[in-house]
Amino acid sequence: MKFSVFQLSRIGGRQNNEDRMGYCYTRESGLFVLADGMGGHPQGEVAAQLALETVSALYQKEAKPILRDPAQFLSNALLAAHLQINRYATRKAMLDTPRTTLVAAVVQGNSATCVHCGDSRLYLVREGQLLMRTRDHSFIEQRNAGLTRIEHLNRNILFSCLGSTAKPVFDLTGPIKLMQGDKLLLCSDGLWGSLSDDEIVLQLAGKPVSDAVPDMVESALRVAGDTSDNVTVLAIEWETPDIFESSQVIIADSMLDGEFASTIQTGLLDTKTDDLDEASIERSIAEINEAIRRSGTKKV
Repeated sequence: MKFSVFQLSRIGGRQNNEDRMGYCYTRESGLFVLADGMGGHPQGEVAAQLALETVSALYQKEAKPILRDPAQFLSNALLAAHLQINRYATRKAMLDTPRTTLVAAVVQGNSATCVHCGDSRLYLVREGQLLMRTRDHSFIEQRNAGLTRIEHLNRNILFSCLGSTAKPVFDLTGPIKLMQGDKLLLCSDGLWGSLSDDEIVLQLAGKPVSDAVPDMVESALRVAGDTSDNVTVLAIEWETPDIFESSQVIIADSMLDGEFASTIQTGLLDTKTDDLDEASIERSIAEINEAIRRSGTKKV
């Protein structure tokens, strides 16, 4: 497995950066995750960090060196992250729960599978053309054309996220077969809120992700000005062509079966590290599997 990757997060005009991103990989599989803590609720950065840590921990547990069922893994991991956030809020006796969006992709076996909840997006670009992008869980995105100016101003109103009192609504996409040079981009709404899909595709095409990501983040900040949201982008190029190879290229073929690499660190929160302990994760898995059993769906 060979890919190049670049990630960047800027605070913009906000007081805090509530976005989180990172990636993990084994010899034959890669996980890429981005979360955007939601304003209007407390500790959005905690929700985003807990989501990343939970998904990463489960990936490390199950990728040996590949995931048996990437779609099922992503479904379970998203729900486990949701439960972890709610459990954190209960332990802290919070009147309102921290909340976050989430978008994640698993790349293995020359294909990509992704899950998303909320309005953080994934774009797949091939040969300078937009092959697919996720659809936000917002009232605006789900409605037909003909939006009024007022409706546009309310584009950030979501009907699903992690950490709410309701079970999150999420969408799975894939598996999608990848070709050499395909680019996957995960981003928070700070990027797509300032740049159109066409602008994102144009900036991503024709140059390595290590150049494209900083350029488009700077463009988004410049367009939004002082009112800019946090802008966070994680992009990969699959089977990077030799002409684009750089220090960001990762060749995982020499890794051993038990080896695991990650940029997602734990213990970064202003909370005790046992807020994400192994027993808590196991309880989340057990709760999910019990729900699957009751619904009659085959357990993985």
